Amino acid sequence: MPSVWVVLGVAVLLGIAYRWYGTFLARQVFRVDDAQPTPAHTQRDEVDYIPTPVPVLFGHHFASIAGLGPLLGPAIAVIWGWLPALLWIVIGSIFIGAVHDLGCLVASVRHRARSIADVAADVMGHRARMLFLLFAIFALSLAMGVFVVNIASLFAPGAGAAEGGHVPQAVLPSLMLIVIAATMGVLHYRLHIRLTPLTVAAVLASLFFVWVGVRAPITEIAGISLTPERWTYLLMVYAFVASVLPVWLLLQPRDYVNSFQLYLGMALLLGGVLLANPTIVAPAVNTEARGLQPLFPMLFITVACGAVSGFHSLVASGTTSKQIARESHAQPIAYGGMLTEGLLATLALVAVAAGMGSASEWATRYADWKSAGTQALSHFVHGAGTLVALTGVPLELAKVFVATVAVGFALTTLDSGTRLIRYNVQELGFAWRVAALQKPLVATAIAVGLIGSFALMRSPDPLTGQLKPLGSILWQLFGTSNQLLAGLSLLVVSLYLRAVGRPSRYTALPMVFMLIVTISALIWSMFQFWRQGNWLLLSLAGAILLLAGWLVGEALGIVQRRLRVVV
Repeated sequence: MPSVWVVLGVAVLLGIAYRWYGTFLARQVFRVDDAQPTPAHTQRDEVDYIPTPVPVLFGHHFASIAGLGPLLGPAIAVIWGWLPALLWIVIGSIFIGAVHDLGCLVASVRHRARSIADVAADVMGHRARMLFLLFAIFALSLAMGVFVVNIASLFAPGAGAAEGGHVPQAVLPSLMLIVIAATMGVLHYRLHIRLTPLTVAAVLASLFFVWVGVRAPITEIAGISLTPERWTYLLMVYAFVASVLPVWLLLQPRDYVNSFQLYLGMALLLGGVLLANPTIVAPAVNTEARGLQPLFPMLFITVACGAVSGFHSLVASGTTSKQIARESHAQPIAYGGMLTEGLLATLALVAVAAGMGSASEWATRYADWKSAGTQALSHFVHGAGTLVALTGVPLELAKVFVATVAVGFALTTLDSGTRLIRYNVQELGFAWRVAALQKPLVATAIAVGLIGSFALMRSPDPLTGQLKPLGSILWQLFGTSNQLLAGLSLLVVSLYLRAVGRPSRYTALPMVFMLIVTISALIWSMFQFWRQGNWLLLSLAGAILLLAGWLVGEALGIVQRRLRVVV
């Protein structure tokens, strides 16, 4: 199958969806209104609430929601073949993911940029708010733990790492991107230097350090070897510091610069496909891998962010809603952002389906389910680097650039995710009247501790009994909790639409589908953990199911009481 027709076909479908369905939702369902001032103006404080131009805010929002999700998910899901993953990416991003993101952003803006948990309190009651906050904290901590594990494994080799699966050459450009972004933030927001020349200088500087990184891989500091475990601790320190800084100093400019890196990366991937039109060597449908899990429901929670992501609801209502200058900007930022992520997921899928060189190489890399999960990031870097090299970029430089882009997005998501966990912990502190939890530094320390607990978590191997990193199982739990959070957020948005007299079927139907799929996946996973005697993972999955079931029960109670009032 020629890859060019896959990519161009998806791009056309996403463009049509934005023009027609996205516009219909924004104008007819959510009825965005620029006459209504947004919280960025009414609550402006120059720290969290700042009216932001669409290109800058799109960069921040897209960088925050993208992360590793749309890269890792397709890189694992291709084990079932490229066709099932592609269909879910396209259908899911248009009719579920983008609808979810748009609804959560608009609902938050209409509620003074309060979190989706606060919106849940208004439409479902305060107990639902507490449950939503607890679920969001759990899901976010798990997601950020997954990202930390993957960044650490990309920076340094560890036990069981694939040959060539680590890219220490990406360390220097990733670190320098932080310095470049902070410098840009000071120059633009404090010295008022125009954005255009700063953008050109920052992007060129970031690419220069990619070139330098190829020649200066960092594997140790002061004679101390940087193992994945040490990188995990360093990343936790980074998350603490970055998430307490003002958004203008690091979050906004880093996301903005990183978004240009991603645009360039997507353009190079697309260029490689258009120029060389590599053949997709992966099978359209695959059932041969060892330990392969059932297509339904596991495909949906494995693709994860490339089709729909509950994490986006927390970004939209946690940071983006505080910076959006006009309500009409919600369509390009939220709906358009998710469709762009769908295109990115498609390119990632093509990278691992057509960038492996031959069908035999692909079959070797995807011989079993476990290795597909633990080595997904290295598979993506290899495949995407190969496609970028088709444009004339040297292969080693191409792989380092791809790895730097992936790490940059993972870091910005880690920053945003830690900040969002802090917000939610502080909200719990206000609700429970616990003064300590309301303090930013205390709440951030709790957030980092929760992330670290997942990143460092080990479970016994079912065969040897030895404690090993959770690897692909952690991604499986992340995908389940993340997709379940999307279903719960769609539930809140649907109740909000009903409360204001707007049609809710456009969010309610996707909500029902997501709840059915994710709860099915969760129950299936719990059965597997029970058979393996893995009580730690069984307890984690049980906690997810308990919180979600309780919240759904609260919603059903609200709907039932309202129906009684109508009758």
